[in-house]
Amino acid sequence: MIDELLVVRAQLGERAAWSELVARWRVPVWTYVRRMLDADRADDVTQEIWLAVVRGLPRLREPGRFAPWLFTIARRSVADRLRDEYAAANETLTGDDTAAEDPVETVVDRAELVAALAGLPVLEREVLVLFYLEDLPVEECAQICLVPAGTVKSRLNRARRMLREHLEERGYRA
Repeated sequence: MIDELLVVRAQLGERAAWSELVARWRVPVWTYVRRMLDADRADDVTQEIWLAVVRGLPRLREPGRFAPWLFTIARRSVADRLRDEYAAANETLTGDDTAAEDPVETVVDRAELVAALAGLPVLEREVLVLFYLEDLPVEECAQICLVPAGTVKSRLNRARRMLREHLEERGYRA
């Protein structure tokens, strides 16, 4: 209910409400993006997200649905960045067919769980982050990912299995 009131007040042009809304959601949005990308890219993408929120907030018809709307923007921004980078990487590939190493996985002092998450495919990592780390219910995850709730559940199941297997390979017992 607090977010809904802040959204309505921000839509009416109240700067204090906008500031409070950003203060409430800045860290969760950055954390979500950071779990999907490395820190440098997360900063850039997070700025793009807030710019999209500023532009789109006046058109948000259901202020009570702010969180799913915000994370949908975040998801699209992350997907756009990944798509652009993959396209650029494909254009610049040389004849040796070696792909660049993921910078998230090259950081030695990362926690094992973060490394395991980074090793998951994007779709599975995304639902784990939204469901477990952002504490969003399955229905909101489905709305953000633009898939049915059953698909979210199957991705969660697959992601948990993959994460468990990855951790067991590294000597951890689930």
